Amino acid sequence: MSAAPLSGILILDKPAGISSARAVDRVKRLLPRGTKIGHAGTLDPFATGVLLLLVGKATKQCEALMGQRKGYEATVKFGATTPTEDPESAEEPWPGAADRGPTLALDHVRAAAVPLVGQILQRPPAFSALKIAGQRAYDLARAGTPVAPEPRQVTVYSLDVLDFAWPTCRMRLECGRGTYVRSLARDLGEALEVGGYLTQLRRTFIGAYHVDQSVTIEKLQEEGIAGHLIPLAQ
Repeated sequence: MSAAPLSGILILDKPAGISSARAVDRVKRLLPRGTKIGHAGTLDPFATGVLLLLVGKATKQCEALMGQRKGYEATVKFGATTPTEDPESAEEPWPGAADRGPTLALDHVRAAAVPLVGQILQRPPAFSALKIAGQRAYDLARAGTPVAPEPRQVTVYSLDVLDFAWPTCRMRLECGRGTYVRSLARDLGEALEVGGYLTQLRRTFIGAYHVDQSVTIEKLQEEGIAGHLIPLAQ
């Protein structure tokens, strides 16, 4: 008898420097030919942490998993912005930030974060996968076309500023589907009148799937996939 097809969820700890699609491709090479694989919830190349890989029948759970609450740990750099709102593009200094920034305290940053919690209208980044007139926003932005995605409602369940020492702050947050952490970093910097962009991002969980359960690509290459698959609930 042939072995049953592989099926289940892999909690991958995505490394920085590769796209989510590239991470899927690297794991796909370790699977039997013809095995379906996908992912739920894209991470930008610079980001790390929980990337749910769906194998076999688990691919049918993609929409349900993408709707789950997500947790992140993030680092924001104030005093400058970037076109992509992350470290993937060059810094642009924020006028006056060098004078205002050093006068800010942790309490100021925490107070500025309060309006960013709850059901909020958020302006997505120009460099995003959202479609505008049938084209991806990032394709238009890269071609030099002015891009202004419409604000949309998202849910931020919590946003805790852990520490702050100019020009850097670390925060922990939980949010719903469609929330851009890059935009939260941008909006926090704008509220403080110093600008800001995301420099590091680590996803710590999606729903019940946490980073402390995760496995690296290297470990999968050494040990195989079968022993790390989480079966679907019956």
